[in-house]
Amino acid sequence: MPDAGGTTASELGRVVEGRGAWVAASVSVALLSISYGSPLLIVIGLKPIAADLGTQRQVISLAAALTWVGTGLGGIFMGWVADRIGVRRTVIFGSTMIAAGLAVSATGKIWALYVGHGLLLGFLGNGAMFPPLLVYVSRWFERRRGTALALISSGQYVAGMVWPSLFDLGMTRFGWQATMVAYGIFAGLAIPPIAAMFLHPAPQQSHAEFVIDKDRRGTVLGLPPNLVLGILSVAGFCCCVPMALPQSHLVAFCTDVGVPAATSAIMLSVMQACAFCSRQFWGWLADRVGGLITLILGSACQALAIAAFLLTQSEAGLFAVSAIYGLGFSGIVPAYVLVVRELFPSSEASWRVPTVLFTSMGGMAFGSWFAGALYDHFGYYAPAFMTGVAFNVLNLMLIGFLVARRGLGSSGMRPAIA
Repeated sequence: MPDAGGTTASELGRVVEGRGAWVAASVSVALLSISYGSPLLIVIGLKPIAADLGTQRQVISLAAALTWVGTGLGGIFMGWVADRIGVRRTVIFGSTMIAAGLAVSATGKIWALYVGHGLLLGFLGNGAMFPPLLVYVSRWFERRRGTALALISSGQYVAGMVWPSLFDLGMTRFGWQATMVAYGIFAGLAIPPIAAMFLHPAPQQSHAEFVIDKDRRGTVLGLPPNLVLGILSVAGFCCCVPMALPQSHLVAFCTDVGVPAATSAIMLSVMQACAFCSRQFWGWLADRVGGLITLILGSACQALAIAAFLLTQSEAGLFAVSAIYGLGFSGIVPAYVLVVRELFPSSEASWRVPTVLFTSMGGMAFGSWFAGALYDHFGYYAPAFMTGVAFNVLNLMLIGFLVARRGLGSSGMRPAIA
């Protein structure tokens, strides 16, 4: 049957989830693997930057935190912009802001780190990349949306596999400032031509999804829609507080217990590599059981892995725990996006998805900064990991409530698309 625009089912199949859809997803992975290298610079350089500027780790961790806050808040604004000027132009603009943010940060002033990372690198840079690209790719897919979202979200982990060791080498040989500037130039030159060539407009909403969106209006899981969005947002904050701990402090934590810096950077890459591999499994699972079940399973795995960091300080043990952590937490962020797309109309995705991502990245920001503050107060990281476990338990309670609400009726069940 033709859809509302007169497109037949076979023609729609060549557009939605066709070759163009997988090109859009693959290109988005490549773009995010470059853009998400930029926040890793301050993670790898946390100790040398703090030593060079003569300040505490929490001061430098705040710059990393502002990157996450800026990316989340910028995603709400940039999602609106992308709906009006197109994702291609939005991404190209974001790449220039990433380059500018790293150049400003490299001037060697604490205020410059905050402005460069929070405003330029975060709000205007990665804020124009990650949230708009997630919404963009989600509109190319229907049946395999969870798999596609997992794939493009893996760009963060590709960055985590590729860049840490190179950044450590660059900072050892040339210093953190030169490394920041060099990577900014690379990102500013590499991203625009890829975006210009491959980011074509997403297909129009199909008739089947249009009908489903009409059915979604009203209550969600038997509750007001904005209340459900609020619960998801708070849950996202709580799960991302512990998520930030290994991603922002693993290198510093491992060097504190005697692991060499180069080996610690490799450990971060191993964690991200495991996250990349397992994220494809989580995407496959999400397409079969839905976003909420995937969320609660991923959150439970993350809680166990965070607790495991309290139990070992040996190099082999930390490698094992890092790998297990990567396997467990990687399905969480795409699952939040999938839940929003399952429960709310497609027309609202451009602001509801970035809103949930904003609060989630706020959790990443708070977790990154608070872990540094707790370290500065106690002199070791155990209190930070214990705090992470507590936040993770609260997340499980909130998601568990939504899962229970879904079980009370069919209003929250994922609708089938014929």
